[in-house]
Amino acid sequence: MLIPATILTGFLGSGKTTLLKRVLTEAHGQKIAIIENEFGEENIDNEILVSDTNEQIIQMNNGCVCCSIREDLRTTLQLLAAKKRKGLLDFDRVVIETTGLADPGPVAQTFFMDDEIAESFLLDSILTLVDAKHAAQQLNDRQEARRQVGFADQIFISKADLVSPAELDALQHRLKHMNPRAPQKVVHFGEVALSEVFDLRGFNLNAKLDIDPDFLGDDGHHHHDGEHCDHPSHKHGNAHDDHAHHDHDHAHGEHCDHPSHAHDHDHGPGHHHHHDDDVKSFVYKSKRQFDPAKLEDFLGAIVNIYGPKMLRYKGVLNMKGTEKKVIFQGVHQLMGSDLGPDWAEGEERVSKMVFIGIDLPKDILVQGLDQSLV
Repeated sequence: MLIPATILTGFLGSGKTTLLKRVLTEAHGQKIAIIENEFGEENIDNEILVSDTNEQIIQMNNGCVCCSIREDLRTTLQLLAAKKRKGLLDFDRVVIETTGLADPGPVAQTFFMDDEIAESFLLDSILTLVDAKHAAQQLNDRQEARRQVGFADQIFISKADLVSPAELDALQHRLKHMNPRAPQKVVHFGEVALSEVFDLRGFNLNAKLDIDPDFLGDDGHHHHDGEHCDHPSHKHGNAHDDHAHHDHDHAHGEHCDHPSHAHDHDHGPGHHHHHDDDVKSFVYKSKRQFDPAKLEDFLGAIVNIYGPKMLRYKGVLNMKGTEKKVIFQGVHQLMGSDLGPDWAEGEERVSKMVFIGIDLPKDILVQGLDQSLV
């Protein structure tokens, strides 16, 4: 049995430790090994750890295990797996808590690139905690914060009670444009059900591409490419005729004319009419089939060039030559694909892909994907 691993990341002061403590007290019957990127002054051990030792791995009195990464993550994970195999440590899953400004990318890649790690562990998901009170500032100032949002499989928003409903709404819209894949949940003091923290399967190749249908423009008001993403409540007459002959749409997060963004003067500082964040997402859809060889060549070339800027991407594809859905996903340069279930009887065979990254060249991607169609 592979040991599931969860990466917990988030802004400084967003409450990662609070969430962890909560999870540890609630995880009845589950023993969790926690890997902390460093023991900061605000670490878990205050209340939970048995003793301060120089050891790298500490057994806690609630049956959990805590260790700090003194060497690299890989060594620490191997050590944990070896101790578990030998019966020296008992734990069911691993949570890796990164420091406030860490990039979760390399942590996630460890689970794919390293054969020994892949034999013992299964990366379940990346959770990102966002501090509502300081989010606007942190997202404006720190690319690391924006990257953490882009990587997330699940976003938890803490300290929402400290901001107005309008500010919270604006933040949620902003996060949605950076990462439409990740469900957002407002949490109070880390109170969150374990079912929303563990076994989310963010990295398994399933045939679901969970993106808010509003974002995709499936509700009849299409989001077209171009500088505006018009919220469904703003139907635009201009249908971008240059794209009219294609049967796909690109939803994109440049600007959003959602009503909550329309009254700048009503909101305090930190509320902007639009954010031109460098972490953006866009969705590609097409009803035409992909040519497998062309698509593989194109995606291979793209991840080669833009891999470092590609945070997360996933697609469920209608591929020539198979009756099954083809599913692919990746992190940075690492991409995997698999055959999914058959297309259902009467199901519309639409390829959908979402790309989340830093300043991704949307026009190049769209052109290349268009040219990979049959």
